[in-house]
Amino acid sequence: MKTTSMSPVSADDDGSLDDYRITSAVEIATMLKRLVDSGVVLNLSTPSGAALSSTLWSMDTQRGALTFSADANAPQLQALVESSEAIVVGYLDSIKVKFDVRGMLLVHNGKTTSISCGMPAEIFRFQRRDCFRVRPLLRSEPLAKFRHPAVPDLQLSLRVLDVSIGGCALLLPHDVPTLEPGVLLGTVELELDADTHIVVPLHLHHLSSMTVEGQGMKLGCEFHKASNESLRVLQRYIDQTQKKRRMMALD
Repeated sequence: MKTTSMSPVSADDDGSLDDYRITSAVEIATMLKRLVDSGVVLNLSTPSGAALSSTLWSMDTQRGALTFSADANAPQLQALVESSEAIVVGYLDSIKVKFDVRGMLLVHNGKTTSISCGMPAEIFRFQRRDCFRVRPLLRSEPLAKFRHPAVPDLQLSLRVLDVSIGGCALLLPHDVPTLEPGVLLGTVELELDADTHIVVPLHLHHLSSMTVEGQGMKLGCEFHKASNESLRVLQRYIDQTQKKRRMMALD
């Protein structure tokens, strides 16, 4: 059977690859350190379809080694480490980071489990498409209501941190079962203020730790096939929120 080598570039990444490629050892180490320090959730996936959510625990430039966190009970963990290679994808604010890892080894150390592998020879850094976001006014207490995709009996009401015409960010408290990047959240009811209620499917792109507030995880979501009417309502809400914030700044 013919196999195809993985590439960290997907069809949705536009432009010349050289514009996004980082090959300098110093720049690669800097980018990896940002991933370690920020604790963002990363998605590791293999050509066979095995996938795992993780964080980058440590980087050893002298040994040329990386250590990723791992859940010993994750069903696809063994399939992941048995693969010859995997792609790592994560987000640092508006930057999408992709790179290959090879030579993965499962390491058990007391009560912790981790994945050890070599450092990448190159990293791809993509600037995500700009889309103006607004933070809802605090007095409006905006919420996103939907059923947990992995626990259908669990109804969630998550605080909306910010919203744009293309998506929104939600706050997932620590005591709520986590969600996997890439999952379609299904029909979500957004209650942004007393006059703005829409129903739209949401696609979860990435998770990141709320290190400043320490309240949980930030879910970065994209609207999935939103209706024209929903988009018009969102645009009106964004415009009105901008105006209100400008007025408040002048008081």
